[in-house]
Amino acid sequence: MFDIHEADLNQPEQAAALVALMDEYARDPMGGGEGLADSVKAALPEALKNRPGAFQILAWRGSEPAGLINCFEGFSTFQCKPLINIHDVIVSKNHRGQGLNQLMMEQVEAIARQRGCCKITLEVLQGNQAAQKAYRKFGFAGYELDPEMGCALFWEKKL
Repeated sequence: MFDIHEADLNQPEQAAALVALMDEYARDPMGGGEGLADSVKAALPEALKNRPGAFQILAWRGSEPAGLINCFEGFSTFQCKPLINIHDVIVSKNHRGQGLNQLMMEQVEAIARQRGCCKITLEVLQGNQAAQKAYRKFGFAGYELDPEMGCALFWEKKL
């Protein structure tokens, strides 16, 4: 049984769990394969607390952190309503394959509905078939305005 709730990063145990799960994710090939810098580990909880509209969902099994979702509120100009972007989804290696992703997503959706959001967005790597399967199961699909124009692509320019 998992305990899943919105994180309170003012609680040292929850802030430490966030950092540990983010570092585990960063070390995974799907997270880039390299751990977080010490400076990021030290600053991340406070930086997230100071982001307007940001929230985190933390999952625990007993005293062990099992999963994390980092979310940020954005805005849809086409709908003139807020949206939630899921930036990170982490299920610790020891807890995969137990439906935890779906349980955490339910919490994100509940918060998005409470905030009057029009949609939830996320990005996923092409090679991460397990995540894609889980997201499709939860109702996510490729983003398109017009089928003739195709699905949106997620690009970046590093600064």
